[in-house]
Amino acid sequence: MDARPTSAVIGGGTMGAGIAHVLLAAGSPVTLVEADADRVDASRRAVETSLDGAAQRGKLPEGVGRDDLLGRLTMSTAVDELPGDTALVVEAVPERVDIKQAVLGGAARACPAAVLASNTSSLSIGAIAADLPGDRVIGMHFFNPVPAQKLVELVVHPGTSEETTAETRSWVEALGKTAIVVNDAPGFATSRLGLTVGLEAIRMVEEGVASPEDIDTGMQLGYRWPMGPLRLTDVVGLDVRLAIAEHLSGELGPRFTPPQLLRDKVARGELGQKSGRGFYDWS
Repeated sequence: MDARPTSAVIGGGTMGAGIAHVLLAAGSPVTLVEADADRVDASRRAVETSLDGAAQRGKLPEGVGRDDLLGRLTMSTAVDELPGDTALVVEAVPERVDIKQAVLGGAARACPAAVLASNTSSLSIGAIAADLPGDRVIGMHFFNPVPAQKLVELVVHPGTSEETTAETRSWVEALGKTAIVVNDAPGFATSRLGLTVGLEAIRMVEEGVASPEDIDTGMQLGYRWPMGPLRLTDVVGLDVRLAIAEHLSGELGPRFTPPQLLRDKVARGELGQKSGRGFYDWS
């Protein structure tokens, strides 16, 4: 395993823990930042669980054990105490521009040469970059589950430098993944297309066209999707899908208006896999 420069991940939820996992596996010492001690403990356990799963599947780098990788992981509650030589910072905090600006602003001050990457799936990178060193800000949109998914969507705003884009692409390649580069636009490329299909699938259930199982099987066998759009909605989280749909409907118009069925399920707490029920029963 070749050594990589130091990196940091801010936010240790499902996505943040997965991003930390792949950075560790690529040979980078990682600082994982969470808001408080309880969340720090939970985030470390999430990384451990992810690495354990990879070890069981034989997916860790050859000759490297889970404990070797965990030895490269540092947990923290302070963005402003990130190592000054950190080369890449990826934020995976909640989908609010002000929160993302705050944590990346702290990282910019602590790590004066770092690429400042946002894992947002729909928010404007240009808006996030406002009042930050914009030439260093880029979208680095990973997909869930991060260790298994091969794509990273790089989102550039007008101020992103060519050097930042090239450096971020080199990180993606070091992770064993493939990068696509898209311009900063509402929903980028993947969220916009994926949400379009997902919302239409929900409308089809709402209208009684077919069951969730049959819609998903149709897309898997007919279009070779690895997972149907409704099961994917459960995995992503119905609340997350609803928030993205509301954002894009405001930016792009009524074609992204959330179906009432989606609103009703979220209101009932049927959020998908994480709550035990969505379009499928996960209990």
